[in-house]
Amino acid sequence: MQQQVFTKSMARNIFLGGAGFFLIIYLVLTYDTWQQIPARDHAAAMTPAVIEGKYLVDTNDCMGCHTINGEGAYYAPELDNVYKRRGPAFIKAWIPAMPTGVPGRRQMPHFKFTQVQIGDIVAYLQWLSNVDTNHWPPNIQG
Repeated sequence: MQQQVFTKSMARNIFLGGAGFFLIIYLVLTYDTWQQIPARDHAAAMTPAVIEGKYLVDTNDCMGCHTINGEGAYYAPELDNVYKRRGPAFIKAWIPAMPTGVPGRRQMPHFKFTQVQIGDIVAYLQWLSNVDTNHWPPNIQG
């Protein structure tokens, strides 16, 4: 019976071949993703109000409690679909009403937003609800 020898050069060739193959797969998938982004993010629909709303959400650390596109904390509800779930009137009333003081209920901090700023946040949440997130979150309640 002949003994097979696995040499260093054979191991190197297998490694380099596998690494090259998966690098090609990675580059093809990256290219495909970048081709799909413009159709999915609808960045052309971003208005100055949407940009200001995103700025307010980011600078007030809303992701410290909420999640956006699956990123952030899971203490409070997902914001991706809150516009579709609750509607603009609810959001405009909810933000200034916090904290409610209801015992046993989680409390959102009181932000001193102007009505224009609240409108900008609602515009951002409306824009966010139209981003194609490939069915994320998996349920309507976030």
